[in-house]
Amino acid sequence: MLSKKSQVLEESITLAITALANELKAKGEDVLSFSAGEPDFDTPQTIKNAAIKAIEKGCSKYTAVAGIKDVLNAIAIKLKRDNNLSYETSEIITNVGAKHSLFQCLECLVDEGDEVIIPSPYWVSYPEMVKFAGGKCVFVQTKEENGFKITAKELKSVLNEKTKVFILNSPSNPVGCVYTKEELSALAKVLEGTKVVVLSDEMYEKLLYDGVEFHAFASVSEDAMKRTVTINGLSKCGAMPGWRFGYMASKNKALISAVKRLQGQSTSNICSITQYAAIPALLGECDEDIEKMRKAFEKRRNIALEMLSKMENISVYKPSGAFYLFINISKLEKDSMKFCQKLLEEKKVAVVPGIGFGMEGYLRLSYATSEENIIKGLERFGEFVKNYKA
Repeated sequence: MLSKKSQVLEESITLAITALANELKAKGEDVLSFSAGEPDFDTPQTIKNAAIKAIEKGCSKYTAVAGIKDVLNAIAIKLKRDNNLSYETSEIITNVGAKHSLFQCLECLVDEGDEVIIPSPYWVSYPEMVKFAGGKCVFVQTKEENGFKITAKELKSVLNEKTKVFILNSPSNPVGCVYTKEELSALAKVLEGTKVVVLSDEMYEKLLYDGVEFHAFASVSEDAMKRTVTINGLSKCGAMPGWRFGYMASKNKALISAVKRLQGQSTSNICSITQYAAIPALLGECDEDIEKMRKAFEKRRNIALEMLSKMENISVYKPSGAFYLFINISKLEKDSMKFCQKLLEEKKVAVVPGIGFGMEGYLRLSYATSEENIIKGLERFGEFVKNYKA
């Protein structure tokens, strides 16, 4: 008999659709998948070389739970250099991807009935993690006219004595919106005088377009710094999704200690070789590779936006970051799951329904694939949209 806790979890819709697309491909179907949330670029050679060197030196033993000294130092240097955030190495812990960071933080912060504020649309795993921790999700439906960003007024309207955590994601998945410094400062001001902990998911920070700048939430004020857990990793901006390297940093020493205890009793340290491989990426030795990747994503985004702009009865938000397009299909179909299933069946194009992100009438399309696939896939999508009947 399974525990009640285990039964509240739903399967990740993005992983499920990616698996289905791969299954169809294995059967010989000409499937074009735009569902995966990972770069299609290979890991930079500098990172590979660091891993090979670590393997050859025999760096395959257990490490401290938080991570080796060199990787913690590298994270501290990165946060100071890129985000103007000063953390001691004792305030940092490496995790098995940023998903692990978020999961452990919520497990250590949330008790039964505690409320967690989540702007919608949201990354699919946030609500599931909150439910597993026993918390209550408080969704704030954002507006497209506000760039799908929660406003200070909206945040204030849902705060109460039960609010424990506020999850913020910038640049965001699935929309690609990026909060300005002024917007972050306004949100931080609302939280002053409360005990709310902010989990700031900053995974896509270096994938920005049109000259937009990234600002870490913890950097906007002294109060924000004290209440924020900065969460990041190298899956997206280091093209290292399968390496599983994430980290968190917080001035809340009690939380860091609790996460260390939880991790120590579950995974222990993260992969030792991954830790050594991450160091050059954190120290900026792969910045040239990341910039090439960013430019390629920006070009792909522009190609996709141009093609979509010529299609009737749909609209798309122009993202400033990440590598997703959030497409409004509500004029054609309110049921996004139905739409996406028919698209996969009839045109062999895999995208993710908006319902998985908490917003019906939309779908998410990842442009982390080749220009050729984008053009071919959107040609099929255009034909599907033109002839669609609900």
